[in-house]
Amino acid sequence: MSYSYIWYIDFAENYVFTKEGRCFNLLTGKQIKQCLHGYTVGYNIKGKFYSLKTLRTHLLKIKKTNCPF
Repeated sequence: MSYSYIWYIDFAENYVFTKEGRCFNLLTGKQIKQCLHGYTVGYNIKGKFYSLKTLRTHLLKIKKTNCPF
């Protein structure tokens, strides 16, 4: 399968999100699963839990680059 990445996290550039909302770690190539911490939904990024509300403020759009190939 191939996914196109749309957003990345500004404090952890190797974590990206797809258009469907899936989170991937580019270093390991694995999908990061959503988890619950109490009643809060979020992700474990670099060993620390971040809620979806917090992550939305840190998402940056990936700039499109022109490839000559």
